[in-house]
Amino acid sequence: MNTGNYDHGGFMGAGGGRNEAQQAVRRARHAASQARIAAATRAYRETLVREIFALPVRDCAYRCVGRPVSVLRAGCLTPLDELGLSQLRDSGFEISVVTVDQAGPPFTPPPGAIGAGDVRLGDLRTVPMPPRSFDVVHCALLLDRISHVELVLDRFTAALRPGGLLLLRIRDRDCAAGLLDRLLPQWARRLLWARLAPGRPGPFPAVYEQAASDRGVQAYMRMRGLVITQRETGRTVPDGPDRVSRAVSAACGLISWLTRGRLTDAYDEVLYVIRKPEDRFARVV
Repeated sequence: MNTGNYDHGGFMGAGGGRNEAQQAVRRARHAASQARIAAATRAYRETLVREIFALPVRDCAYRCVGRPVSVLRAGCLTPLDELGLSQLRDSGFEISVVTVDQAGPPFTPPPGAIGAGDVRLGDLRTVPMPPRSFDVVHCALLLDRISHVELVLDRFTAALRPGGLLLLRIRDRDCAAGLLDRLLPQWARRLLWARLAPGRPGPFPAVYEQAASDRGVQAYMRMRGLVITQRETGRTVPDGPDRVSRAVSAACGLISWLTRGRLTDAYDEVLYVIRKPEDRFARVV
């Protein structure tokens, strides 16, 4: 009897061990699959951003043959790589970059990248910007964390040459992720930032003025007579296998469901390629 019980228990223990091992393998495969999906999504998004911005910048550069391509960058953290400036420089184009940023830590560009160029410390609402002096104005992931957005856009528009490009990349306030960012207390935002964006400066203030929304930007462009030549959306809410990513994604999904899709979870970033008309009688600032 003792021997029989011992054999039966050993058999059950071995079977249980095999089940646990199989479950562990399935979990590992699922985690690896989710990680591959997340990496592929990030790569696709980065490629999409580069294609949206780099192609019009390249076309603009060919119209500037014989003089430098002048670029105004709003904020030293704005990634210039998405404009394809390194490739243009390698092709023989001269690139002149002016970076406007508030006083902060020194900016160190990565090796081989286009640097900050002429850095002007100051508030975008007051720092001098010579009118009609830039071919490209690039502002990425900045409008959601500043106030007086329309004034800043007015100054960007005035600084553009006729026919120049205004490249915007915003986090839309009228989406689930935008509402979540505004509702979370600062300690929770710091915790999430440390987990989801380790080593990067932030989190920044969650201001999200109405003018910094997708609807606000489109209304501003219509009012100023500017032309949106391309608009794309992207979803940056993490879908990774870890608990924090799943919790953030689930919260955004819940917000979208509770608002019946009014605050969408389909995207949280919007990218615009905007052209300033060359017609001097166009109604622009």
